[in-house]
Amino acid sequence: MKPKAAFYVVAITILAVIAWLAFGRKKSSDAQPDKPTTAPTAKDQPPPADKTVEISFEYSTEKKDWIDSAVQQFQKDNPTIKVKLVGKGSLDAAQAILDGTDKPVLWSPADSLVTNLLASDWQTKTNTELYPVTGDAAPQPLLLTPLVFAVWEDRAKVLLDASGGVLSWKQIHKAVSSPKGWPAVGGKAAWGFVKLGHTDPNKSNSGMQAIVLMAYEFFNITSGLAVEQMLDPKFQEFVKQIEDGVPHFESSTGTFMTEMIRFGPSKYDIALVYESLAISQLENAQGRWGSLHIYYPPTTIWSDHPVIVLNAPWVTPEQHAAADKLVAYLRSTPVQSTALRFGFRPADPSVPMKSSEGTNPFTKMSQYGLSLELPPATRPPDGPVVRNLLMMWSRVVKPK
Repeated sequence: MKPKAAFYVVAITILAVIAWLAFGRKKSSDAQPDKPTTAPTAKDQPPPADKTVEISFEYSTEKKDWIDSAVQQFQKDNPTIKVKLVGKGSLDAAQAILDGTDKPVLWSPADSLVTNLLASDWQTKTNTELYPVTGDAAPQPLLLTPLVFAVWEDRAKVLLDASGGVLSWKQIHKAVSSPKGWPAVGGKAAWGFVKLGHTDPNKSNSGMQAIVLMAYEFFNITSGLAVEQMLDPKFQEFVKQIEDGVPHFESSTGTFMTEMIRFGPSKYDIALVYESLAISQLENAQGRWGSLHIYYPPTTIWSDHPVIVLNAPWVTPEQHAAADKLVAYLRSTPVQSTALRFGFRPADPSVPMKSSEGTNPFTKMSQYGLSLELPPATRPPDGPVVRNLLMMWSRVVKPK
C-alpha cells in the first residue's frame, strides 16, 4: 500500500473510534447521571430532628404551687424543653450562684432586693455583669405581693387605739421595748411582753425586707437609703430595741407563719409576712386562737418575684433561647391570670384584680383586712446599701 493511502486509512480509523467513544459516552450519560465527585454541604442536608434542651429553674419557694402548675402546662406545650425545678430560699440561692455551687439557667428570687445584692456582689467578684440591670433583658416581675402585719385581732385593737389607728414601726418599737409589756400600751397584763415575729434577714427575704422598712420609717423617707445611714447610732439602737421583742428568728417565712398559727399569741402577737402567705393561712387561724387580721404598714415594700435568664458562662445559647421562651410564657396574660388563685397579685397590669369569683381571695377575705388599695411602696435599695444594712443588723442584734 502506498504511504499516502495508508495515512488516509489510519486517519479514518482514528476518527471512527473517536466518534464511537463520544456516542457511547453520551448514551451512557442519558441512561444514568454522573455521580457527584464531592459530598453535599451541610446546608443541603435535611434539618436534624428537634433535640431536647434542659434548663434548670431555681425559684423562691413562696410561689411553688404557681410555678409547678404553670411549668407543667408549659412542658406539655413545649415537649422539647425540659425544665428542672429547684425551690430554694432567695438569699441561699444568691450566695450559691455567687460561689458557683448552683448554676441555674433561670432564677427567680422573691424580690429585687436580692437581685440588686447579687448583681453588686457578682460585679465585685468577677468584674462582669451576671445579668443586665436595666433594659428589656433586665429582671422582669412575675408576681406581686406586699409585706403585711398579721396580728391577732384583740392585740391589734389595743395597738391601733394607742397609735391613732396606724400600725407603724415606731408604735411597735414603743410597745416591744417597754419593760412593762402590754400594759404600757393599754393591753392586759396577762398577755405579758409584746412579742414580734419576723425571719432572720441574713437567711430569709422577708426578714431583710423588715429591716429595710424599719430604716425607711426611721429616716422618714421612701427612697434613697444610703450606706452612711447604717452607721447612725440612733438608728442602730432603734433596730436593736425592736429586735429584742423577737423571741426567735426563723429561717423560713412559711415555717414562721405555721408556728404563729400553731401556738397563737403565746408565741407571737404580731408577725411580718408576705400578703400571699397570710392569705394561705388566714382561714386556718380563724377560731383557733381568735381572729387573725391583716394590716398594711404606712409604707410597704413589694416582693416582685423578678425572673432572670443568667448571662453566665455555663448557659448555652440553646438554653438561653429556651429560658426566654419560658419567661414569655410565665408573663403571658393567661398564666398571669391564675396568680390570684394562689394569693398573689398579677404582675401583668392588664389582668383585673376585682372579680366576683369565689376563688378571688381579695373578695372572699376582705373581712380579715385584705385590701386591693395599698399604702405607698418603697423602692428597693441598691446592693451596697443592702449589704451594709445586713452587716449592721448582724453587729447590733444577736441572732436567737
